[in-house]
Amino acid sequence: MFNLFAIVDTLPALPWWAWTGFFVFITGMLMLDLGVFQKEAHEVKMKEALSWCVVWFTLALAFNGLIWWWQGPHPAQQFLAAYLVELCLSVDNVFVFILVFAYFKVAPRYQHRVLFWGIIGAVIMRAVFILVGVSVIARFHWILYVFGAFLVYTGIKMALPSKEEVDVDPDHNFAVRLFRRFFPVTQKKHGGDFFIKENGRFLATPMFIVLIVIETTDLVFALDSLPAVLAITRDGFIALTSNIFAILGLRSLYFALNGVMRLFRYLKVGLALILTFIGVKMLIEHWVELSIAVSLGVIAGVLTTSILLSVLIPEKK
Repeated sequence: MFNLFAIVDTLPALPWWAWTGFFVFITGMLMLDLGVFQKEAHEVKMKEALSWCVVWFTLALAFNGLIWWWQGPHPAQQFLAAYLVELCLSVDNVFVFILVFAYFKVAPRYQHRVLFWGIIGAVIMRAVFILVGVSVIARFHWILYVFGAFLVYTGIKMALPSKEEVDVDPDHNFAVRLFRRFFPVTQKKHGGDFFIKENGRFLATPMFIVLIVIETTDLVFALDSLPAVLAITRDGFIALTSNIFAILGLRSLYFALNGVMRLFRYLKVGLALILTFIGVKMLIEHWVELSIAVSLGVIAGVLTTSILLSVLIPEKK
C-alpha cells in the first residue's frame, strides 16, 4: 500500500521552485485563456485554433529548451519524445470529442468551456496516474513488462480494422448513472451552465453530463498514456510536464482538426506502430538498450510518414 510520502520519495530531487514555478505558469496560462481570450462564449474558428496550437507547441519547445539548458540533452530528448507520443495519443481524444459533442448536440460556442474544465480534470488525473506509476515502477521493476505487453496489445489492436464505435450513450456510462442517482438532472438545456437553481434546489444540466462523459473517456485514454510515457522516462518531472503540455494543447487541436480528421486517416496506424515499438522497447530493455535518441528518431519518423501518406495518397471513394 502506498502513501503520499512513498510517492514523494520516488520523485527526482528537484528544487521546490521548479515544481512551483511550472504549476504557477500553467495556472496563469489557463486563467488567461478562460478569463481573457474566452471570456465570452463563442465558436472557435480554424484560425484561432491554429494560433493557439502554435502557442502551446512553442511553449512546449521553449520548456524543452529550458530543460536542455538546465539538466542536459538526455532529459530534454526524453521530454520531446514523451511530448510527441502524448500529442499523437491526443488525436484519439479528438475523435471521441467529436462523437460526444455530436451525440449531445452541443452548440459550437459552448464546446470550448466544456473542454476547458474537461482538460482541468484530465490534468489532475494524469498527474495522479504518473506520480503513482513512477512510485510503483521504483518499487516493482517487473511491472514494466506488464506495461510493455499492454502497449504491444494496444498497438496491434489499434492497427487492425474494426467496425466498433465508441459508445457515448450516457445511459451506458457508469459515472453518469451514479451521478444521476444522487443528484437531480434537468433535461432542459441552459446554455453553457453546468448547474442551475430551480424551485429552491440545484439541478445539473445536460452540459454537466457531457462533461462527465468527457472526463470518463479521458480516464480510459489515461490508461494508454501512463505506460507510454513511463516507457520513455522514469523521471516524474519530465513525465508529468510533457504530459501536461500535450493535454493543454488538446482543446486547440480539437478545434483545428474537427472537420478534417479524415485527412489524417493513416495517423492512427502510425500511432499503433509507435505504441507497439515502445512496448517492445520495454520488453527487451533488459537485454537490448535503445537510446532515447533512437526512440525519438523512430517516433518522429513514423509520425511524419503517416501524415505524409495521409496527404499524398487520395482516399478511395
